[in-house]
Order: sequence, then C-alpha cells, then structure tokens
Amino acid sequence: MSTNVPGKQDLLIELGTEELPPTALKGLAKAFSNTIAKGLSDAALSYDEIKSYATPRRLAVVIKQLETTQPDKSVERRGPALQAAFNEEGCPTKAAMGFAKSCGVEVEDLSKLETSKGAWLAYTLEEKGQHSRALIPAIFQHALDKLPIPKRMHWGDLDALFVRPVHWAIILLGDEVIQTEILSVTTSNKTRGHRFHHPKTITLTAAADYEELLEQKGKVIADFDKRQALIRQQIMDTAASLDGHAVIDADLLDEVTSMVEWPQVIVGEFEKHFLDVPSEALISAMKKHQKYFHIVDNNEQLMPYFITISNIESSDPKQIKEGNERVIRPRLSDASFFWSQDKKTPLEDKLERLKTVVFQNKLGTVYDKTQRVIQLAAIIAKKLDLDVVQAKRAAQLAKCDLMSEMVNEFPDLQGIMGRYYALNDGEDEEVALALDEQYMPRFAGDNTPSSATGQVLSIAERIDTLMGIFAVGLIPSGDKDPFALRRAALGLLRTIIENKLVLDIPEILQQAAHLFPQQLFSSQQKVDETCDAVYKFMLDRLKSYFTEQGIAGDVFDAVVALTPAQPFDFSRRIAAVTQFKQLDAAESLAAANKRITNILKKLDGKLPENVNYELLVEDAEKQLAEQLKIVSQRVAPLLLDAQYTQALTQLSELREVVDQFFDDVMVMTDDEALKNNRIALLNQLHGQFMQVADLSVLQAS
Repeated sequence: MSTNVPGKQDLLIELGTEELPPTALKGLAKAFSNTIAKGLSDAALSYDEIKSYATPRRLAVVIKQLETTQPDKSVERRGPALQAAFNEEGCPTKAAMGFAKSCGVEVEDLSKLETSKGAWLAYTLEEKGQHSRALIPAIFQHALDKLPIPKRMHWGDLDALFVRPVHWAIILLGDEVIQTEILSVTTSNKTRGHRFHHPKTITLTAAADYEELLEQKGKVIADFDKRQALIRQQIMDTAASLDGHAVIDADLLDEVTSMVEWPQVIVGEFEKHFLDVPSEALISAMKKHQKYFHIVDNNEQLMPYFITISNIESSDPKQIKEGNERVIRPRLSDASFFWSQDKKTPLEDKLERLKTVVFQNKLGTVYDKTQRVIQLAAIIAKKLDLDVVQAKRAAQLAKCDLMSEMVNEFPDLQGIMGRYYALNDGEDEEVALALDEQYMPRFAGDNTPSSATGQVLSIAERIDTLMGIFAVGLIPSGDKDPFALRRAALGLLRTIIENKLVLDIPEILQQAAHLFPQQLFSSQQKVDETCDAVYKFMLDRLKSYFTEQGIAGDVFDAVVALTPAQPFDFSRRIAAVTQFKQLDAAESLAAANKRITNILKKLDGKLPENVNYELLVEDAEKQLAEQLKIVSQRVAPLLLDAQYTQALTQLSELREVVDQFFDDVMVMTDDEALKNNRIALLNQLHGQFMQVADLSVLQAS
C-alpha cells in the first residue's frame, strides 16, 4: 500500500484483452511501460517509480506517487523584429499591434528580446500546469498506438484496431476513475481475475491494491518476473524430486510465463523405449510442439519425464497429466518411426534428391550449391593445411539430411540428424561432427565449430551463400535480410577469429566467384565488384562484433583503414592498438601521426622515400633519423611474426624524438633539398606506424 502525499497519487493503467501472443508479450509489456514513462516525462509529470505488469490477458502499469498537476511554466513568445514593429515616428505598426492582440495585452506591455542576431518584441506567458487527469488518457492511447504490433485487427463491428479484442480498460488515479474511451471500451475501476478461477469482475478502490488484490482474490500473478521466478522454482523442485534436473531454455520459459496467470507444474512420463531415439528429436517434439521442459540425469542423459505448466489449479491433476501424456506419445512415436525409416538408406543416397530442392531461382538447387561447396571446402582446407578428403566428404553429405523424414518433420534438427545418420552409416567421426557444426554458431553467443572439418565446412557454406546472394542483387537493406546474410557473415568471421585461422578472405571470395555459372559473373569486373561488396559487408559486421566486445570506435577505424585481408590478423591488430592507447606516448604519437598525414596528403606527386643523412642539419632531425633506423630494425621481425603489440611498444619509444622534431624543425622550409629530405624522413616514420594501423585517427582518451 502506498501512502499518498498532497499533490501526489498512485496511478493504475490497465488494458484487458483476449489472450495476447505469448512470444510477443514480454516485448509488448516493456514497450508499453517505456512509452508511458516517456509520455509522463514529456508532460513534466514526475513520479517515484513505475512498475510493469503483463499476463496473457492484460498489460498494466502502476506509477507510484505521480504528481497530479503539471508545474506552471513560463512560455516566451517572440514577435516581429523591432525594426518592423515601429515606424520612423516610433509608433507601433500593424505587426506589433497584431502580436500584442494575440497575446491579449497592449503594445506597451510587451518586452524587448535582444540576441546576437537582433532584437524582437516578446511576451512571456505564465502557463498554468494542467491536472494529470486531462493528460493521462492521451498518454495511455499513445502508448497503445506505439506498441510493436505488426498487424492490428478489427473485432465485431467496432472501429478499434488492436492485436487482440479488448474487453476492459482502467485508469485509476488514487481512488478516482478517469473516464475516457480506449479502443472502443470505456475506462472504469473494474478488472478481471483468472478466466476460470475468478471470471467475475474485481472492483479496485486504489491503484496501490492492484497486484495484491489480483493475486489474493483473482488468482492472477500479474508481475511477469515474479510469475516466471515461481515457474522456474517449481520446475527445478519437481525435477529434483525425480533425481534429475530440468533444462530450462530462456525463450521457452518466457513463452510459458506468457501463457499462464496462475502457474501449476504438471509432470508427465513417456515409455523408456523412446529413449533409443536421438534425444534431440525427442526434445524437439516436447519443446517446440508442446512447450514442455525436459529432464536429464547427472550424466546429462535424457530421462523419460517432461514438465508442463498448467494455467489451472485442478482438483484432479492426474487427468491433466494423462491428457498431456496422450498428446506427446504420438509425437514421440512419429520421431521413433522416422528414425528407423531414415536409417534404412545411407545419407549419400539422398544426395541426388537435392536436385529437387531449389536454393534460389538464379543460383540453382541445393544440389548445385553442394557441388560448389565441395570445391570451396577443398580450397579452404588446402590453405589451412587440413585434410582435403574429409572436407570434401563433409561438404558432399552436408545437406543430405534435409531429405530425411525426421528433418522434414522437425526442421530445427538439420545438421544434428545428419551427424547421427552419418555415424550410423559408418562415416568418419569428424566428418559426421562437421555435418552438425556447419550451422554453428546458430545464434548469438553460440559456440563456433570445434573440429577443423566443421570449421572449413561452416566457412565454405557461408561464403558460397554470401557470394551467390550478393551476385543476384538480394543485398540486405534495413530490416530485410531473408537469407540471414548478416548472421552468416558474423558467423564465419567469429569462426575464423576465435579459432585463429589464417585465411585471406578477399582471395577466397575471388575463388568462390569462379565456382558459380559463368553467366552469373559475366566479367572480371562483376567478380571484383561483388567481392568488394561482400568484404565491405563483412567488415561492417566485424565492427559490430568488436563494438560488442567493448572496442572503441576509433581503434576499429584505425585498423580498418588498412583493410587487412585476414580477420584473425585484423583482431590481433585491434588488440595491439587497444593496448597501445593505454600507453603514455599514445596521445602524443597519434597527434604526430595526424600532423604527418596532413602534411603528406597536401603534397602532389610521388613522395620522397630515401633520407640523405648528409642533409640532416638540426639536432632534432638527426636524432629522429638515428632512432627511427634503430627502432625500424627492431620492429621488422616483430611485424613479420605479427607481433603487433610489441611492434607498437617499440615504436612508442620514438615519442620524445618525434615531439622534439616538431618543436625544433621547420619541415616546409624554402630550401627544396632540405624540405624533401625532411618529408622523406616523415614518410618513413609514417610508413612504420602504418604497418599496424592508421594511428592518426585515434582520439584522445
């Protein structure tokens, strides 16, 4: 219960509907709460706290200690310029009189506003703050209008549009009902409890009573997080009672929480003989189709139980248990049947059938794609000094499981079932594993392939897709990315970087292009343009990858300026520049590099490169030349070994002599020979740093 203070009240806003889409509920609730909070802020209505509520049948917020009235504010109106407001005799013009009239005052009551741009007539209005009851309905409606709903619908013969039919709406400020119409429903102070346990209305006398009254009387746990925590604990306790532990998928938990208002755990069983089927198939049947949580033993082996969350506190839970068991049994029987049928023919026999599956109209069938990937996998394996035969075999079998009965029924098992069928056929274990790992990483945060053959196949698959789709002009734009090219690019970059693979991507893209039909790449220019576009696209994904790791934007810009061809090499340069920025010398050397860059880019023609040591006059330039020669000799072997951090550390020792050079030496002197010699010295210095990154773009910390 909240204790209201003068000028402040608790506010409840609730929208009651038919069951909302469970996969969208959490996002809808967050958007609803955020937009209302912004609306109150924009209206200058302060409050202590806003709490969001969401169940299958409602979106709600309770705002604690909301200011009931906006603060008064001064609004300055600007009128005509002084030169237009008065004539030569000093009398007000029509413009001045019209402005005064619009303000409801005489011309002499107006003030003068003087700025650097001129002087105007002005008038300051004291605008009295409105009561929140006049503002809240529009804020409520705006929050509903801004919800991320892709398709709104009519219901009945009403004009209102929403994702589901609306049955009730509440705006309760303290104990006062603010009456208005929201989505063709008149607001009140009456909510509704659980659809079955308490279908009658519940009258609210205070906004602060909302959560407790719904739970105690209405059998509704309105707080999404509280309901989810309860479900999680019930699942864990139930699994522990069976000497196992539940595997709780976060997305499934969100979805189940969005489907119930009064959660009750039900545990069911299935026959042990189903455990002969690969566990992933059983889990998919339970999780994807029935929203069940599975249980594993201490060895992570699937147990013959499942947990479901009911929305009813039944007097006979046994009936619900048996009902769910009857539903899941045919699903598991199907999986068992598919498993036995698919094993009757080897994977390789399904290869020809891929000719019936179109990958993309202009790029041919999945069979055509497989033939390209076989060749590309061989190229990549050879570059990495890996087993080419294994890579080609994995690529040949990679998509065969798409023609299996199991994957046809459970598409999310592609690759996973390929591994099982390959092992059943007696294929090499690494080849079998690669069939699964080709899809890794499957989602953000997922692991990259662990096996060498899996890494090769994963990279080859993604490069072929990227090159092909870019070549036919289906480049992602905005939110549209039907072939998931952004995910493909990031996945292959992660696979290369995190497994420290030395691969020249532009070179591989060129080779991949020549595996496609000649009519797709009609000229070398088309090949080059497509390769450049794909690599630029990949570099954009790389920027996102490093940004998520906390890498500063200027560090990325410094490295990308050199467009390194190898992603792993790119990551090593990123690490080196990041560490370099922490050195005391970094800021000074970055500034010096910027100064050198500015000097060099203003010069026309080929820049001088060779320093004539006999033309070194000033002590500062002699010292720089001497130190640069010493440091360059130390840096050369480090760069050959890609030890960029150590190389930059060595180069940082030039800080003092570089600073002294710019303090004491005039580069652009009238003596042409001296000038060119100093430019050559700066060009050599610039070249040393540019072997790692363009330090001139680094920003001061």
